[in-house]
Amino acid sequence: MQALRVVPKVLYFDTFKEFNEEFKIGKRDVLVTNEWMYNPYVAPLSIDTNVIYQEKYGTGEPSDEMIDAMAKEMKQYDYDRIIAFGGGTIVDICKVLALDVPEKSVDLFTGAKTPKKMKQLIVVPTTCGTGSEVTNVAIAELKSLHTKKGLAVEETYADMAVLIPESLQGLPDKVFATSSVDALIHAIESYLSPKASPFTEMYSLKAIEMIMEGYKKIIEGGNNKEARTPYLKDFLLASNYAGIAFGNAGCAAVHALSYSIGGAFHVPHGEANYQFFTEVFKMYMRKAPEGKIAQANQIFADILGCDVQNVYQELDRFLGQLIAKKPLKEYGMTEAQIDEFTKLTVENQQRLLANNYVFLTDEEIREIFANLY
Repeated sequence: MQALRVVPKVLYFDTFKEFNEEFKIGKRDVLVTNEWMYNPYVAPLSIDTNVIYQEKYGTGEPSDEMIDAMAKEMKQYDYDRIIAFGGGTIVDICKVLALDVPEKSVDLFTGAKTPKKMKQLIVVPTTCGTGSEVTNVAIAELKSLHTKKGLAVEETYADMAVLIPESLQGLPDKVFATSSVDALIHAIESYLSPKASPFTEMYSLKAIEMIMEGYKKIIEGGNNKEARTPYLKDFLLASNYAGIAFGNAGCAAVHALSYSIGGAFHVPHGEANYQFFTEVFKMYMRKAPEGKIAQANQIFADILGCDVQNVYQELDRFLGQLIAKKPLKEYGMTEAQIDEFTKLTVENQQRLLANNYVFLTDEEIREIFANLY
């Protein structure tokens, strides 16, 4: 069994200026970013390169329509490298844009077309959640299929992952919360995965510790931008560690179930995951309380300073200071969609469900949706 594999070369710089001094960004590159990231970090350096602003093609998380439109624009440039300077949306889109993109990118996600890598990809994440810079997973909403789906092949790995803590300074409160909670769930799901190894567990546990301890300090400091600024490096590293862990061991039911509401109601990925987090773990506990989940619960209880019997209640209270937990119907879900989302999850998310701590039946998945409705 493979214990650990990190495909991209990982580099670290304190500032974008230092990164550019080594990488010498120029006319043979396409920089895919957002204008609000370009202006403070790239514009002052007067770099002569090709720039695409992702927001020109839509807001929110990646979709096949966004990818198709951006792929069309990329064809006008003669370039060797794609530099993805942005959050999860930009990173996932660029993983696909580095391939030979067919007229309809949905064909790559459904398997109708075989992925072929065409360009070098350098990823510079500007959030602390996806860990996508070190994974081969690209997620997109497939509009015609009414679901989210992941593309995870050798060709979707970045060639280089570049960590620059400076680039997290402008994160809005909600983006910081939803992205870092996503990293926390990557860490804990990969820890419980049947594919976990002692090496992935090391990364998972360190990420959990850094994120939870960071949250405590931020909440104590006033839960605002000023309070989190000293810990941005920790959160960027923790996100990367969690990415290494889940890139090897995988994520599971929390992610699998969350894609339904994420796709249907455009709920930010980390927020959608958080709604399912403790409910999925309660189901795991009901089925196999003596296994590895007991260790996971103790880790959280120790950090929170609570009795292990109350750990899920305390987790919801603690994390609820960062993201509101609310019934799924408040996002627009109807009672009829309990069955619909159960069916969609079982049919479309086997890649993730295969990594569950314990097997969940269709009825148990339905029960989780019903409990959260």
